[in-house]
Amino acid sequence: MDENSNPFELGCATEVFGLRRPEVGRDLYEFRLCSTEPSTLMRDGFFTLTGVYGLEAADTADTVIVPNRPDTDVPRRPAVLDAIRRAHARGRRLVGFCSGAFTLAEAGVLDGRRATTHWQWADSFRDRFPAVRLEENVLFVDDGDILTAAGSAAALDLGLHIVRRDHGVQVANSVSRRLVFAAHRDGGQRQFIERPMLDIPDESLAPTLAWAQERLDAPLTVADLARHASVSPATLHRRFQAQLGTTPLAWLTRERLNLACRLIEQGESRLEVVARHSGVGTTANLRTLMRRETGLAPSQYRRRFSPGAV
Repeated sequence: MDENSNPFELGCATEVFGLRRPEVGRDLYEFRLCSTEPSTLMRDGFFTLTGVYGLEAADTADTVIVPNRPDTDVPRRPAVLDAIRRAHARGRRLVGFCSGAFTLAEAGVLDGRRATTHWQWADSFRDRFPAVRLEENVLFVDDGDILTAAGSAAALDLGLHIVRRDHGVQVANSVSRRLVFAAHRDGGQRQFIERPMLDIPDESLAPTLAWAQERLDAPLTVADLARHASVSPATLHRRFQAQLGTTPLAWLTRERLNLACRLIEQGESRLEVVARHSGVGTTANLRTLMRRETGLAPSQYRRRFSPGAV
């Protein structure tokens, strides 16, 4: 981190990656805070962080996380940019929270790559870094070895996405429960909802979502969800977009894939059983969905996350 970093995003990184995890039976990461100085002034002088590691800690890290700074027009310290470039040259994973994307772009590692940042700074980012493929209306972007989050709570979304990628669905769900945070919001969701939702209890999707989650292996359709919610498919679609930022079909597919992942993590090795019990249909469809959403084939996922996997 650099001087004037935002404590919220720093706290998100600490909560997701820095805490012990007795709920999963093991620690997930070795986490260190590092800066150019052992005493670093945080945003607007709120407080001073002391006793952190020097930037040499980034030289041995597998993942380097850059929190945001509100002063996006102020150049980052050369030592910080050099540490990012060294990590990138070593093939390490880079993560930018909110305006941390400015730091990554200033280091030159985002040229030609997909990234996002807070909507408030999208125009400024695009003007300064035209070589970056900015996706401004999403929560986060996973571009392989470089991942960026839009800002604030989206840092938690991206953090849980990384845990899911590294340790599987069940572990990510355990971490999200401890955070009392949604286990999964798709990175492609919009950063904000332009119209505030009305507080109308009978329009909550919770009963229909719970009903569907108990029947994922059944041939559920969007029409079935609409009937359970006692609304038309068009109304259901509007409510999903307003309350969840996604479509009914995308939500249903994601829930089925999460169930498939959990079944594999619990030791089920027969892909046809996984496909049938999770509702994704065929093993071919299972393979397609898993590759698209996790980057792994079912066999690779099993070797990585099933019981006894190292």
